[in-house]
Amino acid sequence: MEDNVPPVNLPRYLKSGHFLQSTFENWESEFLQMTAYILLTVSLRQIGSSESKPIGKEESVDREPDPRREGAPWPVRKGGIAIALYKNSLSIAFALLFLASFALHLYGSHKDFNEEQSRKGRPGKTMAAYFSESRPWFESFQNWQSEFISVAAIVVLSIFLRQKGSPESKPVDTPNMETEG
Repeated sequence: MEDNVPPVNLPRYLKSGHFLQSTFENWESEFLQMTAYILLTVSLRQIGSSESKPIGKEESVDREPDPRREGAPWPVRKGGIAIALYKNSLSIAFALLFLASFALHLYGSHKDFNEEQSRKGRPGKTMAAYFSESRPWFESFQNWQSEFISVAAIVVLSIFLRQKGSPESKPVDTPNMETEG
């Protein structure tokens, strides 16, 4: 028991600020990581990394879409704003998931904070006041840094280390400084 509060049952916990904060804090960092990863892999290159596109070489993902291609998705056939959005739809989707998760994390964290304050007989804070506090930012940043360190680790470690059979690794006999593509 924390703060002399008896344990809550599962349905009540699932509605609590703590549950919302904890869940969406994790989702937020995952979606931020994926958004950044998708956008950064468009243009950044790392010699030797299995996570990088080859340097100086175009791949099929770099070519312009052909609206005459059989089975092309409707935005490709339509053109205009539809194709412009569709060309970036993966990063847009992850960015929107990040923003939604960030908002839900902030909501849950604010709710959890005010629930704690209420148990202690103290007044709560408005969302605007809470947003300027360090707690929600600490919760976010501690997760963000762990996500980015893991991405950096796979980019760098995949230059020198191998895992036979994994699409995240180069073939075992590939020279370290060769970028697979």
